[in-house]
Amino acid sequence: MTDAPEIRVLRYFVAVAEELHFGRAATRLHISQPSLSVQIRKLEHTLGARLLARTSRHVELTPAGVVLLEEAHRLLAGVERLTAATRRAADGGAGSLVVGFQANAAAELTPKILAAFQARCPRVQVEMRSHDFADPYVGLSTGSVDVAFVRPPVVVQGWLSMEILFVEPRVLVTSSDSPLAARGRVTVEDVVDEPFVGRRAPEYWRDFWLAVDTRGPHTVRLGAEVASVDECFEAILSRRGVAFTQASTQRFYDRPGLAFVPVDGLPPSAVAIAWRNDMDAQPVRDFVDTTRALAALDLVPSSTPAAGASLAATTIAAVAR
Repeated sequence: MTDAPEIRVLRYFVAVAEELHFGRAATRLHISQPSLSVQIRKLEHTLGARLLARTSRHVELTPAGVVLLEEAHRLLAGVERLTAATRRAADGGAGSLVVGFQANAAAELTPKILAAFQARCPRVQVEMRSHDFADPYVGLSTGSVDVAFVRPPVVVQGWLSMEILFVEPRVLVTSSDSPLAARGRVTVEDVVDEPFVGRRAPEYWRDFWLAVDTRGPHTVRLGAEVASVDECFEAILSRRGVAFTQASTQRFYDRPGLAFVPVDGLPPSAVAIAWRNDMDAQPVRDFVDTTRALAALDLVPSSTPAAGASLAATTIAAVAR
């Protein structure tokens, strides 16, 4: 009888399958690329199936890999549910909720949502769990969080439910001593020749933040690749590149030496509340309901609430491979 794969190795496979790049997956997992390759080969040997078609420049899932990715997502989510249920029982049934986020989450809306949810569900323990750029699903794909604030676009998945909360402009971040900092506004055309700081993330998400679709024939010149907002700012301050970010970043990370410049003609960034529709938990439903109600009040400066969002907000909500 074939041995079942280890949970740890399944997590490795999921990272490779989502990134379709061994280097980026290894960075996301904080292990070396050779070690990751060995673990994937062992997994293929254990299952007796080829999971990935690899060349020197390309990685794609085989039919067996597609099936394993779907089942691995389901299994890993089940492991997280098992862990959470056990902890809830140990806590006397009070309940817990893990909320995933990146950077400034839902901007000024975040503390208001948390306060309103705690008033509604005072016995539920809430944990905010930060994620870096490597995971646009912010922990939902592996079930390590119950609900998350995400920044579309994300690849459509059958287990994923998502609602746009608000839409806000994207701005250019540059060092304050750059000539660009003195400009009142810029266009994408004005900065296409600048080196950019790229997010170490799946290609479709990285390309959105590099404004690849708005550059026309101009290719991106990368000056650095980073895993977090802080690393991005350090790269900008050291003059290795500029970057696009959401407008609310300036209000939460207005560090000395940085300048934030409005950009004309650049599609906006949306913030969404996302959750797994294959996990039926009352705290998740309550959190989503609370978030939905507060988002309708238009509490975030310079944003467009979901109820009045333009078609642009809808079209950047998801992408399909």
